[in-house]
Amino acid sequence: MSFSKVYSAQTYLLDAHIVTIEVDITKGTLYNFSIVGLPDKAVEEAKDRVSAAIKNSGFTSPKSTNQKIIVSLAPAGMKKEGANFDLGIALGYLLASEEILFDPEHKLFLGELSLDGTLRPITGVLPLVIEARERGFKEVYVPDLNAYEAALIDGITIFPVHSFTDIITHFKKETDKESIAPHPKTFIEKNIIKPLIDFADIREQANAKRGLTIAAAGGHNIALFGPAGTGKTMLAKAFAGILPPLSYEEVLEVTSIHSVAGALREGLISAPPFRSPHHTASHVSLVGGGTYPKPGEITLAHRGVLFLDEFPEFDRRVIDSLREPLEEQTVSISRAKGSARFPADFILIAALNPPSETSDLHDEIAERRFSRKVSKPIVDRIDMWIEVPKIDYDALGEKRVGKSESDTVRKLVCNARTRQTKRFGKPRLNSRMSTRGIEAHIKLDSQTRTLLNTAAKNLDLSPRAYHRVLKLARTIADIENSDNVQQNHISEALAYRPKMFS
Repeated sequence: MSFSKVYSAQTYLLDAHIVTIEVDITKGTLYNFSIVGLPDKAVEEAKDRVSAAIKNSGFTSPKSTNQKIIVSLAPAGMKKEGANFDLGIALGYLLASEEILFDPEHKLFLGELSLDGTLRPITGVLPLVIEARERGFKEVYVPDLNAYEAALIDGITIFPVHSFTDIITHFKKETDKESIAPHPKTFIEKNIIKPLIDFADIREQANAKRGLTIAAAGGHNIALFGPAGTGKTMLAKAFAGILPPLSYEEVLEVTSIHSVAGALREGLISAPPFRSPHHTASHVSLVGGGTYPKPGEITLAHRGVLFLDEFPEFDRRVIDSLREPLEEQTVSISRAKGSARFPADFILIAALNPPSETSDLHDEIAERRFSRKVSKPIVDRIDMWIEVPKIDYDALGEKRVGKSESDTVRKLVCNARTRQTKRFGKPRLNSRMSTRGIEAHIKLDSQTRTLLNTAAKNLDLSPRAYHRVLKLARTIADIENSDNVQQNHISEALAYRPKMFS
């Protein structure tokens, strides 16, 4: 046998693709080792990594023989990137050269080989395992450091591999390699990380806490403004603690995104992600991009929170790039070598300081400076503008008493979200309602409608802002367990609109 076929996989954008590795060996010719199928530099260099790993694992190095080796990665028309294929290429070579024998069908091999034969972890394992299961594979062999991530998926057997020798002894039946299969949901529950900041740790600021509660309940975007040091950043970090935990499906979705992006630091992401890029962050780092489009901070915040501190200090282009994701919950990226559409369903928390200790956002000069960086369409897309004022010094010395305030607020948020799920017939937040949804689910009596229309004229609200007031009022009503949106709900929603641009 001088031919073999094994299977590996790679991610392109956020999608997983199965790759067939075909190895053909022609003996009696001068040594030649080539990889075809649109490989990038990392894939091209696999022949050197594989040769050294094979030699250091006790087999004859391909470089010491007179033979022509062709490795084909199919489908040939898809660009191959990264070191995912090292393990598959090495096994395919030994199988074609008849140095080992095993049945490669329904088996997927993932991993980068070190020169000594040990396996290095790779990115994007979770979506690759999901795709393998959907395509009918029964076993997946991954580096041991990726094993717990891979084991989140039911219905497929995961084998952690420490070294090339490790997997060879398994196929030679010299040892029975144990698979790893922790129950996914139990594994998720054990890995939920509680936020370090509780609402009870923040003194006073009842108005800001109220606003954040509403934002969490309905998925509304919020801006916090006030003097430096009043707790805006602390409030934003505490916000993560009042969000409901991710569902099992959401955990897989979010963890897959972070895994593909190489941003996965823990075994999985079981709580809504909290992303806080610096105000010097570039447009590409926030939105995503590159020669081959990769997700940015906006996509990494999917199902979670995007916190932009010093909001007006971000580049104008970066701020304007928020228009599409804040409206459509997706972000589109187009490049010469490809285009992509990434998910971007997050809650925006913007924080900003007034220009000086004696001015606020209502000053004419401050408004002009602000409008040069933050356009009216962006202002319209932020549902709530909450002032975070200075607090009394006496309150700073008060000791925290009682149980966690965040736990209490989270129950309130979960209850409001349950009402929304029943209303829409599926998990969906009020802030994501369409115009038809507003007509179907928000009924106002004549007096309440008159109040809204009069205020809209006085504030010169755009149609977008008008609809956002309605959706915000619907969330306030849900928090108060009210079936109908009443005048007090509309009044509170209107109070959160910015006074600038009016």
